[in-house]
Amino acid sequence: MPIPAYRIASIPGDGIGPEVVSATIQVVEKLAKALGTFQIEFIHIPWGTAYYKQHGQYISEGALDTLRQFDAGLFGAVGAPGKPNSTQPYISFSHRQIDVADHISLWGLLLAIRGPLQLYANVRPVRTFPGTKCPLLTATDGIDWMLVRENSEGEYAGQGGRSHVGQQWETATEVAIFTRVGIERIMRFAFETAQSRPRKHLTVVTKSNSMRNGMVLWDEIAAFVAKDFPDVTWDKMLVDAMTVRMVAKPQSIDTIVGTNLHMDILSDLAAALAGSIGVAPSANLDPTRKNPSLFEPVHGSAFDITGKGIANPVATFWSAAEMLTWIGEKDAADKLMQYVERVCAAGILTPDLGGTSSTQDVVDAVCVEIGKLNE
Repeated sequence: MPIPAYRIASIPGDGIGPEVVSATIQVVEKLAKALGTFQIEFIHIPWGTAYYKQHGQYISEGALDTLRQFDAGLFGAVGAPGKPNSTQPYISFSHRQIDVADHISLWGLLLAIRGPLQLYANVRPVRTFPGTKCPLLTATDGIDWMLVRENSEGEYAGQGGRSHVGQQWETATEVAIFTRVGIERIMRFAFETAQSRPRKHLTVVTKSNSMRNGMVLWDEIAAFVAKDFPDVTWDKMLVDAMTVRMVAKPQSIDTIVGTNLHMDILSDLAAALAGSIGVAPSANLDPTRKNPSLFEPVHGSAFDITGKGIANPVATFWSAAEMLTWIGEKDAADKLMQYVERVCAAGILTPDLGGTSSTQDVVDAVCVEIGKLNE
């Protein structure tokens, strides 16, 4: 009986994306060879800012059909490089002057994939990782959360516009779109995720005291879906109160679900509270499996360290482990995470975690662990 073979789209993108994706491919390919239970092939796709500058668009024509030929995708980061900025405030982000505005790069690449492929469940596991120190004194046993983000509509639906540009009365609208089908499917996914975890507890995050339409619909659908999951306890929190709870009572949290914008913010906070955004993974999932899912680290382009060889590959390793689980290779995923944790626990850490190791040092150490499989 032939062993399964998988084709993975490799989309390194910008900044440290190529560095961490290359590091991860080295590790996953070695793991597949050592196990001998599956084959995996990574095919490079050059989408990103360099592609945009050459072709005038971030992705090629027929990009979605291209991606549908793969079992999954491994994504690095997107965003144009920059330098300290004080002259162009309307296209600046994080104090840098950029030649392609961030909203163009994000909508041109990542959001151009997530929405059309209906990768509506963004899953971000967060836990205190070996080699990291949880900065929360209240988290006496560390953090182990699962964050579920609605990934296809809401505040990032792309609805709105600008008029009277350049005038004092210039007007901009950003319309959040919440549909019953969109809310119900992410809510069911979140309840199922909570159900699969030992604590079986879900917190639904909204802002329904002031957002009286879309957020109230979220609350109503949460209560409706909850009836189908009697073994899952659940509560709801306003997003501002949730930030306080994450800091003051981290042990009360297990699985969290919220809108595109709310969970985008809360997931970064969660990663920082757990110890480092440098080890935070994510999965953009189509739970129907009609389209390939996309896996990516949370940390972004990190142009301040691009090319220095010190980018932390752990978030991308973990994202790849989530990918392996999704395509049916859970044993390989578990082994990968065991080896990565051993390396981190041994103090082989990049500077963001207080270590002195390079990206390749971490790769080599994980590969040594993988090599022990055949000893």
